[in-house]
Amino acid sequence: MQLSVVIVNYNVKFYLEQCLCSLCRAVEGIEAEVIVVDNHSKDGSVAYLKPLFPSVRFVQSSHNLGFARANNMAVRQSRGDYVLLLNPDTIVGEQVLREALAFMENHSKAGAVGVSMLKAGGKRAMESRRGIPTPMTAFYKMVGLCKRFPESSRFAHYYMGGLLWDSPQQIEVVSGAFCLLRREALFQAGLLDEDYFMYGEDIELSYQLLQKGWQNWYLPLDILHYKGESTEKSSFRYVHVFYKAMLVFMCKHYTAASLISIPVKVAIFLKAFTALVGQMISGVLHAFGLSSHKKNEASYVFIGRKKMLDECRQLAENNDLRARFVAGSPSDMPDFLPDAGSGVAYIVYDTETFDYAFILKDMVLRFDGHCSLGTYRHGTLITAKEVIRYEG
Repeated sequence: MQLSVVIVNYNVKFYLEQCLCSLCRAVEGIEAEVIVVDNHSKDGSVAYLKPLFPSVRFVQSSHNLGFARANNMAVRQSRGDYVLLLNPDTIVGEQVLREALAFMENHSKAGAVGVSMLKAGGKRAMESRRGIPTPMTAFYKMVGLCKRFPESSRFAHYYMGGLLWDSPQQIEVVSGAFCLLRREALFQAGLLDEDYFMYGEDIELSYQLLQKGWQNWYLPLDILHYKGESTEKSSFRYVHVFYKAMLVFMCKHYTAASLISIPVKVAIFLKAFTALVGQMISGVLHAFGLSSHKKNEASYVFIGRKKMLDECRQLAENNDLRARFVAGSPSDMPDFLPDAGSGVAYIVYDTETFDYAFILKDMVLRFDGHCSLGTYRHGTLITAKEVIRYEG
């Protein structure tokens, strides 16, 4: 067994279905196994997905184990020389795994490999390359210097500022959303640290790999990761959990962290409090109809074969979507412009017509800060914000 793919799922069955569809194409010609750990989902994920993917091994947990513990359980059951930790809200291009495995085979000191993660709008996610959050690196991020100077090797070290995007680069932290690991290195590092329930475990694992003498690499291979759009990074929950994980890491590895733990905790509290107040204000405005965001501001361009377009016309009518329909294929890709307006324009591709690699490449070319990717397959429309089912 060359490759074991491990995915932890929690209540995202339609995103996971899309991820598994892309994986089925990506592992062609590779001796691979796919293991899905369901963390006690309430949406019927396993019952829905198991008949669709009989070759996938589903492991059901009776309670939510957390990201690290659930991954470790599957890793211990896996058999591959390489282990890929993959998030369920991803799309993997057809050639990504073959090229990443070839790189690992040719670089014997590579312990982990990450890739270029794209947001749904086609923009690269900064989380694709990260640095170890030393106390100063964490400080620069928390006070905004990292964002203010994104290409600075010092102030933006958290996101490895200054590194090229279009060539392989050694980095410090590989994202857990797509983390291809050499089995030997993974077990030397001690698997994922279960002190982290969510966030931070990929930082800890990457740090342990470096401590054991392995290298961590970034490769310019594109995947889609919806987290960049679907996770509200100003939300109370995200701010609290994310920065708490950063504090756990610093306290584990830096003796000076005990001296800065109080100001860091104060900073976490202030950020979380600001996020909470923002959510409350947004909720009040929405309740009184004063919110600036309106669902009907979004527009859709459906592109694909006739059968898909016919279904999507009905779907758009049933859900009151402002939509256009364009016939197209990889060999006959028409020029079109999404509808102008203040809302997002979703370009929805027929995944039975287009390869996932083609879809990602086309979205990168179209990126203008206004468009966002959508997919349609077997009656399911998926965007970064919602899932709509076609009831024929």
